[in-house]
Amino acid sequence: MSDGSYGPISAGIIRSITDKSYERRKAAALDVEKLVRDLFNNNQLSQLDRCLAVLAELINSGNSNQRKGGLIGMAASSIALGNKNAPPYTAKLVEPIVPCFLDADLQIRYYACESLYNIAKICKTAVLDHFGDIFDVLWRVTADSDQNVRGGAELLNRLITEIVLSKEDFDVAILMALIRDRIYTQTSSNRRFILEWLNTINSTPFFSVCNYISEISDGLFKMLADQAPAVRDLCETVLGNFLSAIKFKPESLTHEDKIQMVNVLVVHTHENEPFLARKLSLIWLEEFVKLYKAELLEMLSTFLVGILPSIVEHELRGDAVNRLLMALVGENKLEQANLDRTIEVLLKYIKYDVVETRVTVLNWIRHLHSSMPGQLFIHMHQIFPVLLNTLSDTSDEVLLLDLFLISNICQSESAPDQVDVSTFGLEEEALKQVSDISPFLIKFALSLLEMFRTEPSLLRERGVLIIRQLCLLLEPAQIYRVICVLLERESKHNFTQEMVSTLHGVLLTATELFILRDELRSLSNESSRSLFECIFRVWSNRPIALLGLCLLSQHYQQAADVALLLSQVDITVDVLLEIDKLVNLIESPVLAYVRMDLLSSVHRSPLCTVLSALLMLLPQSEAFVTLHKRLQAVPALVSIDNSTYAPKVPPCRIDFPPLMIHFKVALARRQTEIRSRHRDLLSGVVSQMRSLKS
Repeated sequence: MSDGSYGPISAGIIRSITDKSYERRKAAALDVEKLVRDLFNNNQLSQLDRCLAVLAELINSGNSNQRKGGLIGMAASSIALGNKNAPPYTAKLVEPIVPCFLDADLQIRYYACESLYNIAKICKTAVLDHFGDIFDVLWRVTADSDQNVRGGAELLNRLITEIVLSKEDFDVAILMALIRDRIYTQTSSNRRFILEWLNTINSTPFFSVCNYISEISDGLFKMLADQAPAVRDLCETVLGNFLSAIKFKPESLTHEDKIQMVNVLVVHTHENEPFLARKLSLIWLEEFVKLYKAELLEMLSTFLVGILPSIVEHELRGDAVNRLLMALVGENKLEQANLDRTIEVLLKYIKYDVVETRVTVLNWIRHLHSSMPGQLFIHMHQIFPVLLNTLSDTSDEVLLLDLFLISNICQSESAPDQVDVSTFGLEEEALKQVSDISPFLIKFALSLLEMFRTEPSLLRERGVLIIRQLCLLLEPAQIYRVICVLLERESKHNFTQEMVSTLHGVLLTATELFILRDELRSLSNESSRSLFECIFRVWSNRPIALLGLCLLSQHYQQAADVALLLSQVDITVDVLLEIDKLVNLIESPVLAYVRMDLLSSVHRSPLCTVLSALLMLLPQSEAFVTLHKRLQAVPALVSIDNSTYAPKVPPCRIDFPPLMIHFKVALARRQTEIRSRHRDLLSGVVSQMRSLKS
C-alpha cells in the first residue's frame, strides 16, 4: 500500500499504528479515534467509509504488525462513533475482524478478541446481525491452545451473551441451529461453551428452547461421558433444566419430538453407556411416561428395549418405568401391530443373562395375557415353545413364574381353539380319556415329557419341583391323567420308569396332592376310578411304586398280590432303594391310616403279607430293622374291629383282574428288557476284548 492510498489517514498515523511497539500503536489509535470522530461530525461520510476501508485492508495484510494496527484502529473507530452512531457501521467494523480469529499468530487472535469486544460494547445488539459468524469464531477460540486467547474469548463471549439476553426478540432458532451443528464436538472446552450457552438461554424466561431438545438431546447425553467432571456436572444441570421446562410446559413437544426423544433416550440406556447417562435417560423416560401416558404406548417395544437390561439395577429406576408402563397397558389396549413388536422384544430378552430381566419378561407376558388374552393368543405359536424351553432355566424364580404363566394359558377360557388334538398322535381311547382337558395342557404335557426325555438332568434336578408346582396351579387329577395317558404309549421303558418314580414320589409326599390322595382312596365317582386305572397301568412299569399305589388306595389284597409277584423282579440296587423309600413312606404321617389298618382283622392279613414280603427282600439294613419292628408291634388280637373307630372297608369298585394281567405283562416285559440290556452289555465287552486281542 503506497503512502498516497492511506487517505484520509495520514502516513504518519499509519506508520505509528503498524509499529511493532504496542505503546506506539495504542497512541496512534487515539489519533484514529479523533480522525473518525471529526469525519463523522463534519459529515464527511465518504471519507469515513474510506478510513474504515483502509483499516480493513490493514487487517487483511500479510504483515502481522499491520494486522494488529488494523484491529486496534477498528476498535478505536467504533469508540469514536459511539453507541448512537456506530450501529449502521457494524458490518464494516465486524466483518474484517472475523477471519483474524483463525490467524496462526496467537497475538492476532488475542487482539481480534479485544477489538471485537470493544466494537460489541459500542454497537450492542447491532452485532447480533453477525451472530452466526461471531458464535462460530467464539466456539473455535474457546478451545485455543493459548490461555490468554481463551481468556479474551471468555470475556467476549460473556459480553455477547449479555447482548443476546438484552434482546427479547432475539431469534433463538439461529442459536439452536448453530448448537445443533456443533453438538457432537469431542473437545471438552467446546462442549462447555455449548453447555454454558444452553444453560443461560434455558434460565431466561422469555426464551423457549424446549421444542429444540429432540435435535440436540443425543449430543447432550454423549457429553455425560466427557473426561472433565465440570463438563459432566454442567451437562447434568442443563438436562435437568430442560426436563423441568418440559414438565412445566409438556405441550412444547410435538408428537414427533416425543417419539424421537424416546428413541434417543433408549439408546443411552444401553449397558455400554456411562452410568450417569443411563441413569438420566431412565429418569427422562419415567417422566415422559408420567407426562404423556397412553400417547407413548405405541413406543412400548422401544421402552422395553431400554428398561429390560437395566431392571436389575434399582438405582437406575428401570423398575419404576416398568411399573408405569404395566399400569398403562392395564388401562389401555394395544394395537395389534404394537403388540406384535412388543412380543418380539419380550421373546428376544427371555434368554437374557440377568435373572431379573427374565422374570420381568415373564411378568409382561402374564400381564398381556391377563389384559388382552384374545390378542395375545395370536402369538401363542411363538410364545408357547419359548415358555417350554424356559422350564430348563437355572433360576427357581424363573421356573416357578414360567409354570404359573403356562398354567394360566392352559386354563384360559378366552383362548381360541388353536390346538388340534388330532395332531398329537393319540389313539381314540386316549383321546376319550383326555376329552375334558384343555388342548393346551395336553400340548404342554407332550412337550414337557419330550424335554424330560431329551434332558434327563432336568427330570432329575427339577422334575419334582415342576410336577408339584403344576399340581398347585392346576387340577392335580388332570395333570396325572394327561401324563399317564401319554406315558402309556411311551416306547422307552427306562424313561417311563423314571417318570413313574418322580410322579409316585410327589403323589405320596406332596401337600399339593392331598385332595388327589383322598380321591384315590374313596374312588367315589367314575372319573376317579378311571384315573386310578390309568395310573395303575402306568405304575405297572415300576412294581414297588404300584405296591405303594395299592397301599395308598387301601387295596391291600391287590397289594399282597403284587408283593408276592416281586420274587420275579431282579432285585437290583435301584429296587432296594425303592423299597427303602416305600418303608419310610409307610412310616410317614401320610400313610398313618395304613399302619392303623394293621389293627383290623380284615386288613391285617394282606397288610402283613405285604410287609413281610418287603422284609424278605430287604438286606438287614436300617429299613429292615424299621419294618421288622413295625411287624413286631402288630398285636396278636384284634384291637379296633368292634370300635366306632374301626376302619371302613372300601368297596372294591375297580375291575382288578384285567389290571393285574396288565401288571404281569409289564413285569414280564421289564424282565425281558433287563436281560436284553445285560446281553447287549456282555456282547459289547466281548467285542471290545476281541478287538484288543486282534
